[in-house]
Amino acid sequence: MKDVAPKPANYTFPPADGPSPADMDPRRIETLRAIMAALRNPNGGCPWDLEQNFSTIAPYTIEEAYEVADAIARGSKAELCDELGDLLLQPVYLSQLAAEEGSFTFDDVIEAVCTKMVRRHPHVFGDDKARSAKLALGFWEEAKAKERKSDQPKGVLDGVPLALPGLTRALKLQSKAAKVGFDWPSVDNVYDKISEEIAEFKAAPHDKKAEEFGDILFAMANVARHLGIDPEAALRGTNAKFERRFVHVEQELAKRGKHPKDSNLQEMDTLWDDAKAKERA
Repeated sequence: MKDVAPKPANYTFPPADGPSPADMDPRRIETLRAIMAALRNPNGGCPWDLEQNFSTIAPYTIEEAYEVADAIARGSKAELCDELGDLLLQPVYLSQLAAEEGSFTFDDVIEAVCTKMVRRHPHVFGDDKARSAKLALGFWEEAKAKERKSDQPKGVLDGVPLALPGLTRALKLQSKAAKVGFDWPSVDNVYDKISEEIAEFKAAPHDKKAEEFGDILFAMANVARHLGIDPEAALRGTNAKFERRFVHVEQELAKRGKHPKDSNLQEMDTLWDDAKAKERA
């Protein structure tokens, strides 16, 4: 690989007399930062990127995280490598926006997380006393608690991000409440609660159905928490199973010269049961 000029650690836009990002080493984070800065450069940058802001990029950040999880769930390391690159672009992108307005830089982001990781792992980076004092989880929770302390009193449920997926956020809210004793003593109590919520859902008028449906999902998340199940992962698994079985129905109908719209529920249900039987076998 040809030699390339080093890139300054902090910059907003590539200097006019500097190397083109296209000529920089593609295996270095500085190159990705230079590409991002070039895209955001008012003088010759990308029109679409120049229109973006924190709010418009946030949904992409969430989407890329899901695509990473999807690649992991499907066991595709090649796709995981690609999706991790897309996810890495997100903090670079958001840091570029922050640098332009003078809030912080990508280097500040790296410094913050490195400092935090060292601070939260005294059992790894501390002295001998710290290494032998407590289990790692205890250190982590204690460090997080200290970081949250401020002059303003904090509520039990503070700190659960609003942007989390609904089931995941429900799980975290319930876990925080459980730590102060607000929890069902047994999962059997939650089963009873689910039955109660389903009955309320059935009896609710149409304009209250959505609210009661949410209550059912919240109770189901509570069951998942008690049993140590990740509800988002469980639902992703069910989605994949549904997709897999429906594809089987489509393929079998195609062998008969049919499309699902040309079939009927009875025929498709029989093929669905066939897919289930094959999976169990």
